[in-house]
Parts: sequence; C-alpha cells; structure tokens
Amino acid sequence: MTTRDARNARTPGRASGLAALAGLLADETRAGFLLALLDGRAWTAGELARHAGVAASTTSEHLGKLVAGGLLAEERQGRHRYVRLADAGVAQLVEDLAAQAGPVVAPRPRTLRESGAGSAMARGRTCYDHLAGRLGIAVTDALTGQGLLRQDTGFALTDAGLRWFAASGIDLDRTGRRPLTRACLDWTERRPHLAGTAGAALCRHALDARWCVRVGSERAVRVTPEGERAFTELLGIEATALR
Repeated sequence: MTTRDARNARTPGRASGLAALAGLLADETRAGFLLALLDGRAWTAGELARHAGVAASTTSEHLGKLVAGGLLAEERQGRHRYVRLADAGVAQLVEDLAAQAGPVVAPRPRTLRESGAGSAMARGRTCYDHLAGRLGIAVTDALTGQGLLRQDTGFALTDAGLRWFAASGIDLDRTGRRPLTRACLDWTERRPHLAGTAGAALCRHALDARWCVRVGSERAVRVTPEGERAFTELLGIEATALR
C-alpha cells in the first residue's frame, strides 16, 4: 500500500470523527455550556442549567454527550457533579471557533445589570486561563511595544521578555507540551491576545497578586488600584486604558 493509499484509508475514520465533533458543537445549548466553562473553573450541572435556562434533565443529557465526546471532564464530590473543559486544547478550539463565527449582534440588554455585565466582559475577562478583552489586548500591545513579545513572525517572547517574566516573579513552566506563547483571536476586540504558558502564568499572577479580581459569576475581571500601579510601572500602560 502506498503512502497515499494509507492516507486515503484513514480518511473515512477521520471524517467521521470530525463530523461527530461538529455535531457536538452544533447545538446552541451545548455551545453555551462550553462558552461558560471558558472561565477555567468547574461548574455543577445545576449552575449550568440555570445559566442556560434549561431543565436539569436536558442539562444532564447534553453534559453526557460532551463528556463522552472528550470536550469535558467530570468529577463527582458527594451528590454534586462538576464539569470543566477537558484541557487547554479544547478551550483554544472553542475560543477560536467563537472568534471565527464573526461579530454577533447581541440582543439589547433588558436591564442595567445585563448592560453592566456585557460591558465588564468586553473590558476585561479570562479566556480559559489567560487575559482577554480590552485588558488582554492592552497587555499584549504593551509587551510588544516594549520589545518583550514579537508578533511579526508569530507570537514569541524575546530574550528581554523572558527576563521580564523572571524579574516580575512570574514563573514560566516550560516542561509541558503546551506552547510558551500563542496568539488567541479575541472575539470582542477582533485582534490577537497572548495565550499559551506565558499568558496563563501572567493571568494567574495577576489574580494571585490581586492586580485583577473577578466580577460576578462569569468571566469578567476588574483591574484593582494595585493592578493599575503594577501594569503602569511594569509595562507602561496608562491607568485609563485599564478601566
């Protein structure tokens, strides 16, 4: 059998797998669950049911399909069933597809609370385990402007960038298979922000040091006064760009 024959023999199986994956993502309720889980935390089935406005039985059925399809991982603690995205690769797939879907005309907010939540998500949020929204873009642009990150040949930290992370006390775990840096297309800003190991480490440090705090129950984050000072001192970002 030639190489081409062997490749063609595998095609039906690969096509079937791709079709199955597309089917999992094609349901609006399941897609909503995956987007909610981009906050990187574990959710209970009840929390997801309330978030999506669907019955518990419907939620259980959808979660079973997502777990069986390898998109979600589950763990049980007592009576509670928790689910989270299976890994960073799934998060990347969901975020990339959301960005490629193009701008969506959101329904007009029904309340001031809904309007505020939407504004907070656009201002700053976590995208699985890294910073996104205007905050993520501001940090990425500042790293690039200071010569710490290169975007002209794909996302890559420079030698100065590696030293900056070390000097800032942000540990970069380079032992895993995850890329050190990766461009993630921001679905609200339509521009790439920093992801990968470096993006995750920076986000984790920002939350641990309380440069940023979570807002509400979704993915929105807010920069604190301490964070404004840190981002200004370390990256030269104007405080007004962080609000």
